[in-house]
Amino acid sequence: MNYLPIFIDIKQQPCLVVGGGDIAYRKINLLLKADAAVTCVSKECCDGIVQLVQSNKITHIEKAFEATDINSQILIVSATDDSTLNAHVSELAKSANIPVNVVDSPALCSFVMPSIVDRSPIVIAISSAGKAPVLARLIRAKLESTIPHAYGKLAELAGNFRDQVKAKFNNIEDRRYFWEKTFSGIVAEKVFSGKVDEAKADLQAQLDGSSDSEVGEVYLVGGGPGDPDLLTFKALRLMQQADVILYDRLVSKEVMELVRRDAELIYVGKERDNHTVAQGDINQLLVDLAKQGRRVCRLKGGDPFIFGRGGEEIETLAEN
Repeated sequence: MNYLPIFIDIKQQPCLVVGGGDIAYRKINLLLKADAAVTCVSKECCDGIVQLVQSNKITHIEKAFEATDINSQILIVSATDDSTLNAHVSELAKSANIPVNVVDSPALCSFVMPSIVDRSPIVIAISSAGKAPVLARLIRAKLESTIPHAYGKLAELAGNFRDQVKAKFNNIEDRRYFWEKTFSGIVAEKVFSGKVDEAKADLQAQLDGSSDSEVGEVYLVGGGPGDPDLLTFKALRLMQQADVILYDRLVSKEVMELVRRDAELIYVGKERDNHTVAQGDINQLLVDLAKQGRRVCRLKGGDPFIFGRGGEEIETLAEN
């Protein structure tokens, strides 16, 4: 690694941004997201910075940068189009042991600004060590499209129960198992579906010992035409958290490569006039596995209701 990835607490801490253009504005907004106390030094500033000043979100000092401006700052960003000034700011900051970032000049930086996927309090940072920032942004875009926004709410929920879980489970391995089950089970699914209050009640019931832990879950997932890139994000998530996968002939090998590695795989056939497993037996198997407390993914090629008999399976599960 060229850089050590760390997260710094800058809440209400003095941070300096040198420059008043659009790039400086973006860096200021990033610092404000971390609740920093931002001071901007520049002779002129863009409309965005003016609005921040008018709303009392930052302090603006309308003048040229001076060496004394770095005093008492814990972090500095130089975002000007003056390379000589940027180098001067960098030299001063490094001499004072203050972390400094100079936009588009990795050699002048003591830290780099990563591309960020924000699911607060979950935050993912991606860096190319300043060598390929566009590539880092492309990677961020891929992550943005695959990580549900509700992960932030799930993390908040877990944080609210952390002390209770720690008190209930003295062994760290027991706590880890509890959280792994929580983050891949019905509590997480309810959060992802916007049912946060129900998820909270379920989690409390689990800790109180009043929930039925033996009841499993069954997900009916359509594998689409066989191209894994066409799977929905939810389908992929359910495939990767299931303990057992029941799949048929129409599910492609490429799609099967995406299921959880340690899942139990059960092939149930489904060829014309030659069903390896009869539909009635499949229905009953789904019920039996769920009653064992397993998380089951019934993975069907194509649309499970048009090309499969998903309706029958749902009816059987509902009856049981």
